[in-house]
Amino acid sequence: MTTHSPADLRRLQAEDTGRPVDLAAKLGLPEAALVLAHVGHGVQRIDPTLGRLIPAIQSLGEVMALTRNRSCVIEKVGTYNEFHDGEHAAMTLDAEIDMRFFPRHWVHAFAVEKETEAGVKRSVQVFDAAGDAVHKVHLRETSDLTAWEALKRDLVVADQSDSAEFGARAPVEPAKAAPERIDALRREWSEMTDTHQFNTLIHRLKMNRLGAYRVAGAPYVRPLAVDAVPALLERVHAGNVGIMFFVGNMGCIEIHSGRIESLKPMGPWLNVLDPRFNLHLRGDHIAEVWAVEKPTKRGPAISVEAFDAEGALIFQCFGLRPEKGGDAAEWAALVQGLPVLAEAAE
Repeated sequence: MTTHSPADLRRLQAEDTGRPVDLAAKLGLPEAALVLAHVGHGVQRIDPTLGRLIPAIQSLGEVMALTRNRSCVIEKVGTYNEFHDGEHAAMTLDAEIDMRFFPRHWVHAFAVEKETEAGVKRSVQVFDAAGDAVHKVHLRETSDLTAWEALKRDLVVADQSDSAEFGARAPVEPAKAAPERIDALRREWSEMTDTHQFNTLIHRLKMNRLGAYRVAGAPYVRPLAVDAVPALLERVHAGNVGIMFFVGNMGCIEIHSGRIESLKPMGPWLNVLDPRFNLHLRGDHIAEVWAVEKPTKRGPAISVEAFDAEGALIFQCFGLRPEKGGDAAEWAALVQGLPVLAEAAE
């Protein structure tokens, strides 16, 4: 394996016009290694502890929050508000910046300043133990630069080295089902009163999400065609339908609640390019799509969920809640009309 010095990595990045994550993949390195190479050159290591970092980000005012996995990127403009810390999970609850955080994956954090032709670009970038991006926060023209200086001053850590050892990336867990427990799965699924009970249910039955979907059958799930995803986005856009779109990785989940104003496919990418909400989805990565219905006290929670060829969850999409302006019947009808998997069609 070729070893690149921090100076080499800074030079390679200066010469590259693409995304850092793509350059890192080409070099066989985690993306965090590229950021580390700039420590002392516009980058400093900062404390990734959520209880310190998120309040400091909140003080910045309006920013752009970015979360991604291998197949989807979500970007939301807004302010971090109503932060609730926790040992195993934390959250921000805002109409625009709506996040769920999983602290153990917040391992490496950086305050980044980069000179560009348009001026200095500032961001907070967080990575997991393998050096993969967990979450990024990009300052905007309206962000509070005094608060930015305070963030750098207050969160700086003693270790300002420009390299680190990274662990192995956790493999994607393939679909895991337990056919002998299908009756229990279906019975307990019918008895759910909240969607959050689902993870506990499948873990107890020694299954995972995709494995459970593959064996549950109607009326709990329906396999959809891959083409259901662009159809979903097109119909949500055309019908001005309110949605909740969840995109995440091991370290956090970012949620858009609202509508889609501008849908612009480009090559393999399905793009939403709204003023305060962007979505970039690799349509060619989608291998399985499921329409899922879970009972709750407020009525059925109906979702469309997409997975890649390895079984990784790419996104989940629900109808916008009625109290936020959504229409449950409209959403149910839209999902019901999506193209089904040919093998499942009668």
